[in-house]
Amino acid sequence: MANPAKRTRRSLRMRLIEDEKVLCSPCADGTLNPIRKLVDSLPIKPNPEKSFLKLSIGDPSVFGNFDPPAEVKAAVRDALDTSCHGYEPAHGMISAREAIAQYYTTPSSPLTFEDVYITSGCSDALRIAMDCIGTPTKHILLPKPGFSLYQTIAGNRGIPVKFYNVIPEKNWEIDLEELESLIDDNTAAILVTNPSNPCGSAFSVSHQMEILALAEKYGLPLIADEIYQGMVFEGESHSFGELSKNVPVLSAGGLAKRWLVPGWRVGWLTVHDRNNRLSEVRGGLVKLCQVIIGANTLIQAAIPRILAETPPEFYTSTIARLKKASEIVYSELKGVPQLRPFKPQGAMYMMVQIKIDELEGITDDMKFVETLISEESVFPLPAGIFGIPNFVRLVLTVPEDILREACQRIAAFCDRHKKRPQ
Repeated sequence: MANPAKRTRRSLRMRLIEDEKVLCSPCADGTLNPIRKLVDSLPIKPNPEKSFLKLSIGDPSVFGNFDPPAEVKAAVRDALDTSCHGYEPAHGMISAREAIAQYYTTPSSPLTFEDVYITSGCSDALRIAMDCIGTPTKHILLPKPGFSLYQTIAGNRGIPVKFYNVIPEKNWEIDLEELESLIDDNTAAILVTNPSNPCGSAFSVSHQMEILALAEKYGLPLIADEIYQGMVFEGESHSFGELSKNVPVLSAGGLAKRWLVPGWRVGWLTVHDRNNRLSEVRGGLVKLCQVIIGANTLIQAAIPRILAETPPEFYTSTIARLKKASEIVYSELKGVPQLRPFKPQGAMYMMVQIKIDELEGITDDMKFVETLISEESVFPLPAGIFGIPNFVRLVLTVPEDILREACQRIAAFCDRHKKRPQ
C-alpha cells in the first residue's frame, strides 16, 4: 500500500510543476525585429476624426496602386497546371535557377544555375548569407542607418556586428575612412545595401568601385542587399557582383520589390566568385537552404516566364512613378522650416530630417511620430529604428492624393509645434 506521505509529496510536486512557467529560449528571447514590433503593436491611437495614413511599411501592394503586370499573374496561374506541387531541391528548381542566372548574367560577370540559391524571400537570402559567413567570433560590418533586419538576423544567430556610417549630405555614401578603421582580423564580411532601404540612395559606380577596392585590400567578401536592383531613377548604379573582379560577392535579391509581390516570398542569392574563394561557403549555402526544405515551388515554377515575359514598360513605369512620388514629397516638405527632406535616387523611400531644436515638446524622432499619429493620423517610421536619430522614413508607393495629404498634415503639425519667439 502506498505511503500517504509520499502521495502527498508527489501531488504537491505535480501541482508545482503545473504552475511552473516554461521558459523562452535565449535564441527567441534575443530576437527582435523593431519595425514589426512597432507596426504590429502600435501603442499610439490615431486621431479618430482623420483617416489613418500609413507611410510606414515598404509593401507596394498595400494601396492597390502598384500592381504586378498581367504577365506575372498569368505565369503563376499557368504554373498551377504543371507538376510544381511537391518538393524540389532545397536550394531551388534548376529551371528557375537557370532563368535567374540568365537574367543577371553579364559579359563581365557570367552566371550559371550553380551560382544561384533560391530562398524564401530576400530576407531569408540575407539570413543564409550572414549565417554562412558570420560566426560568434567573426563580426559583420553593417551600415548605419541600415535595414533593421540585419541586426535581427545577427542577434538571432549570435553574430557580432559593427556599424559604419553613411553620410546624408553625400547622398548617403559610405564613410570609407570610418569603414576601414573598423576592419580587423575578426571581420568576416562587409554588408552593403544598394539601392538603400531606408535611405533611398543609389551609389554611383565610382563609389561602388571605392568600396570594392577597400574590400579587396583586406580580402573581405561583400554581402550585397540588392533587392531594389534596377529601381534607380537618379544616376547610374550597378550590381556589386557585376562590377567586382576579385572580391567575392553574395548578392541577395528576389521578386518582392521590382515585381511588386512581397507576399510571394521567393528570393535568391547569386554568387559572384571569379577566384573560387567561396568554394566552402557554397556547400554551406545549400545546407542552410535545407533547413526549411526550400522556397515556394509554385512561384519558383513561374520564375522563368516572370523574368522572360515582364514587359520593359512595366519597369520604366514603376520607376517613373516612384520618381514622381519622390518629387511630390520633396516639393511639399522642402519649405517646412522644421524639416529637411533628402532627395532619393532609388528604391521606394525618402528620409526626412527633423530639426528637433525648432519644435516645442518634441524630444526625438519617436516622440515626433507618436504625436503626429495621435494628432494627424499620419504614420511614418521613426528612423531611430534604422540607427539614425531624428529622422523619419516615408514610403513612396502611396497614391499621389494620399501622399500630398500626408505631407500637408505633416507641415501643419510642424507649424503647430514650432517654437515661438519668447
